[in-house]
Amino acid sequence: MPAVSESAVLDALRAVKDPDLHKDIVALGFVKNLAIDGGRVAFTIELTTPACPVKDLMRDQARSAVTALAGVSSVEIEMTASVRANARPELGRAPVDGVKNIIAVGAGKGGVGKTTVAVNLAVALAKLGSRVGLLDGDMYGPNVPIMLGLRTRLETDGKKIVPAERYGVQVISMGFLTEDDAPVIWRGPMLHGAITQFFRDAAWTNLDYLIVDLPPGTGDVALSLSQSVPVAGAVLVTTPQSVALADTRRAIHMYRKLNIPALGLIENMSHFACPGCGHETDLFGRGGGERLAQELTIPFLGNIPLYEPVRRGGDEGVPIVLGHPDSPPARALFSVAERVAQQVSIASYSRRTIPLQQVN
Repeated sequence: MPAVSESAVLDALRAVKDPDLHKDIVALGFVKNLAIDGGRVAFTIELTTPACPVKDLMRDQARSAVTALAGVSSVEIEMTASVRANARPELGRAPVDGVKNIIAVGAGKGGVGKTTVAVNLAVALAKLGSRVGLLDGDMYGPNVPIMLGLRTRLETDGKKIVPAERYGVQVISMGFLTEDDAPVIWRGPMLHGAITQFFRDAAWTNLDYLIVDLPPGTGDVALSLSQSVPVAGAVLVTTPQSVALADTRRAIHMYRKLNIPALGLIENMSHFACPGCGHETDLFGRGGGERLAQELTIPFLGNIPLYEPVRRGGDEGVPIVLGHPDSPPARALFSVAERVAQQVSIASYSRRTIPLQQVN
C-alpha cells in the first residue's frame, strides 16, 4: 500500500468547504493535530462555535474525502470549537473582560415574547456546548430571574459583582437588587450607569456569548449599549401582526443608526401548535417576520410557535428547551440558537452582517 502523506490529506480536505465562510477548512485553519500512522489518519476539526448547524455535514465530508485516498485504512476525527471574539475594534469600544461576543436581543414593542426568547436562547446555546451569560437589561421590568427560577442576591468577590448561575448560564439582573414589588424609577443617566456597571464591574468568566435582554422599544438602554460596549449584533423578536412588524422595522433602523448589525429576525408566536393533536392555527397571521427580513435584507432566523407549555415553563422557571426539549417550540429555539451562533461566526470574519449606514 502507498504511504499516506500529510500533504495528500490536506489536499483532500481542501474539498471540504465551510458553507457560511465560503472557504475550505484548510485555508480557514480548522484542521488541527493531524497525525498519520501507517494507514490510520487522525485529526481535529476546530469550528468557530460548538453550536455549528453544519458540524455533522463537515465531519462526514472530511471523512469521505480522506477515506478515498489510497493507503488510508481508517479515519478518526475529533470535532471541537473555539469561538472567535468579535469586538469590532474599529468602533473604539473596549472589550468586556471575560466576554467574546455580546448579542443584544431586542423588540420594537412589548408583549412579543422577547425575554422568553432571550432566556431560551441563552440556555439552548449552553446546552449546545457554549459558555453563555445572560444580562437582564430591562431595568424597569427585570423578569429574567422569574423565568430562570432564580431567587438570590448578587454578591461580590471583593472587587467585582459575581453573577448568579442557573442551567449553566451566568446571570445578572436588576431583579437581584430590588424587592419583587419595588418599582425602578430612574432617569436616563442612572440607567446608563447601571448598565455600564453590569458590563464592566461583573466577573464574567470566559464567555463565548453574553446575551443581553433589552427592554422593548428604542430608548435609553439600547443607546447606552451602543455607546458602552462592542456589540457583535442584535437579534430582533417580532410577532406576525402588522403593528408588531411596524415597530420592529423602527427598531431595526435604530440599530443600524447605532452601528449595531442585525444578526437576524425571529418570528415568535407564528402559529398555535396544539399540544394534544398537533393541529396548527394562525392566530396572529404567519410569515410577516420572514417577509420583513427579506425586505430589509437581514437573515431570518426562524419561526417559534405559540405553545402553552412555553408560558408555564416561564412561570415555573424551567425554560421550554429544558422542560420539553422535543416540543415544536424547543426544536425551533435550538435551531434559532444554531443560526444565531452561525451569524456571529460569519460576522467575526466579515466584521459585519449588513452594511452599517445611516437610515433615513
